[in-house]
This record gives sequence, structure tokens and C-alpha cells, in this order.
Amino acid sequence: MEIMMYTRQICPLCEKAKVVMEELQEEFAFSFKEQDIYKDDQLLEKYQLMIPVIEVDGIVVAYGQIKKDFIRKRLLEKMGV
Repeated sequence: MEIMMYTRQICPLCEKAKVVMEELQEEFAFSFKEQDIYKDDQLLEKYQLMIPVIEVDGIVVAYGQIKKDFIRKRLLEKMGV
């Protein structure tokens, strides 16, 4: 399972989302990468008003206010549980 979190610098919602993802790592075995959208013009255009964005296996599953229970449910679905 590949998880990407699209972020930017100085983003309180991004910091909260990172904490949520780190907490979920204690329950699920996964790693995630962070990508600053300001380092890629296409990502900036695509996600500028949506960040943070959580993408699992290439599919956007959540953006904006990231809720732990919502991401947990998506991870369980991906695992077939």
C-alpha cells in the first residue's frame, strides 16, 4: 500500500494530518511520503485549495480536515478487513 500526503509549508491542517497519519501507523503497518505541492507546478494547480490531501494507491481518499476515523476506515477497506 502506497500512501502519499500532499502538503505545503506553514500549513496547520497539514501538521494535524501528519499527526493523524503517525498515530495510525501505530495501528497499521504502512509508511507514507510527503510531497510539497509548491515544488511541482502540476500538483500546485491540482491541489492548491485542497491540501492536505491523502492519496492511497493513487486514489485521493481525503483532503482538507483529515479525520482519523475516516482514514482508518479507508485503510481497513484497502486491507480487505
